[in-house]
Amino acid sequence: MSLADKLGPMLPALRRYARALCGSQASGDTYVRIMLETLIAEPREWDEAATPRVAAFKLFHRVWDAIGQDLPPSPNEKGGLGAADERLAALPPMHRQALLLTALEECTHNEAADILDIPPADIKTLLAEADSEIRKLTKANVLIVEDEPVIALDISSLVEELGHRVIAVCATRDEALAAFEAERPDLVLADIKLADGSSGIDAATAMLRRFELPVIVITAFPDRLLTGRRIEPTFLITKPFQAAAVRAAISQALFFRQNAKVLD
Repeated sequence: MSLADKLGPMLPALRRYARALCGSQASGDTYVRIMLETLIAEPREWDEAATPRVAAFKLFHRVWDAIGQDLPPSPNEKGGLGAADERLAALPPMHRQALLLTALEECTHNEAADILDIPPADIKTLLAEADSEIRKLTKANVLIVEDEPVIALDISSLVEELGHRVIAVCATRDEALAAFEAERPDLVLADIKLADGSSGIDAATAMLRRFELPVIVITAFPDRLLTGRRIEPTFLITKPFQAAAVRAAISQALFFRQNAKVLD
């Protein structure tokens, strides 16, 4: 199997992880692009002894660690990575990396330890620290846009377990926009396909034209969104989702929103 065949299937997951880690689509994609450029220049950087997924994430983290805050701005994002990097600098990020790897990307503890180049025993400590940081986040008002009642109930329960308030659960675009106008949420979790044929993406886009807020998109078909051909969600959860993935995405979205407020 060629290197391209090994890496290609990993790219959607890498881009999802990178943008969740950075809090920005453009910033995350820039890291992945530089990783690809590194691999083209130095193919020996690829760990042939590891599985393709672990090898891809290990290489991403070597690039991440090497570049740090010196990453050049993306031409698609005003202000480049300055704000995102400042937010990351506000908190040691490794415990969030462990959380995202295990929750969002469903890596085992051993895989996450290999990727982060730390002893496996340290992963449990990092995840405990991540849980502590989640509980310190400012409590948020959350709007859920989901037309399947059972899934909406599951998401609502997870949101409330984290100490946040669900202001509304909406099954259509129009309901979501009405709820948005009535009570401005701090965070939106939106499915793509809704009951009346409308789109949660369309609802979120309309909200973002009025007010800047984090949006987490939930979809059974993440590869259709992670194409690089259009504006894509920064925070993406795949159906059927794990509870830990929802918690991780919420914590990341609110982490960046909260630290953005501190910096302003």
